[in-house]
Amino acid sequence: MRDEPLTIGGHTFTSRLMVGTGKYPDMDTMVRAIEASGAEVVTVAVRRVNLDRSKESSVLHFLDPKKIFLLANTAGCYTAADAIRYARLAREAGFNAFVKLEVIGDEETLLPDVAGLLEAAKVLVQEGFKVLAYTNEDLITALRLEDAGCAAVMPLASPIGSGLGLLNPFSVRTIKRRLRVPVIVDAGVGTASDACVTMEQGVDGILMNTAIAAAQD
Repeated sequence: MRDEPLTIGGHTFTSRLMVGTGKYPDMDTMVRAIEASGAEVVTVAVRRVNLDRSKESSVLHFLDPKKIFLLANTAGCYTAADAIRYARLAREAGFNAFVKLEVIGDEETLLPDVAGLLEAAKVLVQEGFKVLAYTNEDLITALRLEDAGCAAVMPLASPIGSGLGLLNPFSVRTIKRRLRVPVIVDAGVGTASDACVTMEQGVDGILMNTAIAAAQD
């Protein structure tokens, strides 16, 4: 029996795991971990990387866009204007039209600024971007992001990098039940068991970074 493919914004993927590129001890470990994960979608923080693929100091130098689907993200952006600017920069640098949209509202917890997120999402959707929006586990915000035209909504399991697992299963389950677009849980999924519990809520996929990048092996 084969898993049903996942379609986001008209693009179909066979893996429901997405992974990040941050916090690895070195580039070789990153590449081997991504390959071992079987993930097709790999996120890249546009604000934090050298966009010149020819430079060996750039993460992009080690990632083959023919083998993986590079998803630009706006991590580190604290305003809608900043997030919009970096999304545009990614597209100009040769990324596809997909963007994982983050507008951070608090420097300590890295929780999202949902007002800024909605503002940026509306602009980017109008400009032809396929927006995957990182948000909190609030149903109303998720519905508004869907109404704004987002290709997927990405509620957090718990704060970014916390490894606390899925703190509010009911809210995530409700978001999945009410939305028509894919729901990908992002942030705080710290262990394999966390991933299992999260997928048991019926969501379409998960994104993991710290749990993989900071693992001992």
